[in-house]
Amino acid sequence: MLFSEKSCCKALIISFFLFPVFTVGQSNPYLLVEAPSPPPHLNDGRWGEMIQVRVGPEENVYVYHRCFKVVLGDPLVAPGHSDGLTANCLGRWSGYPPVLKFSADGQFLDGFGAELIGRPHGFNIDDEGNLWITDVALIPDEMGAVVHKLSPEGELLMTLGKPGIVGEDRETFNRPASVIVAESGEIFVADGEGPNNRIVRFSSSGEYQLEWGTTGSSQGEFNTPHDLAMDSRGRLFVGDRGNNRIQIFDQDGTYIDEWTHFGRPSGIYINKFTDTLYSTDSTSSATNNPGIKRGIYIGNAQTGELQHFIPDPDLELADQTRISGASGISSNHDDSIVYAADVAPWRLRKYIKP
Repeated sequence: MLFSEKSCCKALIISFFLFPVFTVGQSNPYLLVEAPSPPPHLNDGRWGEMIQVRVGPEENVYVYHRCFKVVLGDPLVAPGHSDGLTANCLGRWSGYPPVLKFSADGQFLDGFGAELIGRPHGFNIDDEGNLWITDVALIPDEMGAVVHKLSPEGELLMTLGKPGIVGEDRETFNRPASVIVAESGEIFVADGEGPNNRIVRFSSSGEYQLEWGTTGSSQGEFNTPHDLAMDSRGRLFVGDRGNNRIQIFDQDGTYIDEWTHFGRPSGIYINKFTDTLYSTDSTSSATNNPGIKRGIYIGNAQTGELQHFIPDPDLELADQTRISGASGISSNHDDSIVYAADVAPWRLRKYIKP
């Protein structure tokens, strides 16, 4: 089965090379509409940097953000954009909840995690509605370099890693970029925002099981594994951003394939009900990934066929910003709504498919 799956996917990649599935005219059937906003008592209802957005089991919308902080004034960044590198939930920003919950119609419902996180990064929701968040801050012996599990009500249930301590063993991470939970309950962590470049698997109770990956560009190697997704067959998709590709593995770390036609992935998401793959490119430019446009790439997680492309609203500024557009991406269960969490432009976007 593994051999035939790899052969099939390789044939698809060859066909993509011979008959490109992405052109400037790739269809964009999505309409931008008003997105949820914070309530007035939180930062006067204005967003700051955000890093991820997810739709929960009951269609509620969760935004993982950097506590409304925005860092402006960098001479290398276009006016009106934060630098995308230094916003955090420290100091006077620590009292804000880094997770905001909204109803499907955009009403603010709750906030979670105040004073728990130093710098939000990875975020996912498991099938039971538990919230999984990563912290890439580093306050020695105190905060950061960990993965937290919160209940649907925001109660801290589990912490993986040692707060404020970096490493590359069974008990420590460097900067855990992303986390996802399989239907079986096993936990996968992309330890990739720092130098580690590995995927680590834990049991549902948090016991170390195995890991794979090292720094590089060959099969099974990584250069900033930035986000994780899982399809209906349980295959693990890794947004290997620094290598401009998505790598696909089984849950034991066996390499299956790689796709390079979904941009330079900062965020990836798979709707397991439809096997629709969303990949958002917020960092391609003339210097680090020439010829590739920033935006949201949408396709089939089973075949790799690229179907739609939503361009970055700040596409013309791609060479003037370190990062723009969405680092976070999600959809509702029938793909009629797509949410994009923008980092440096500090906004939440909502698209509907008429």
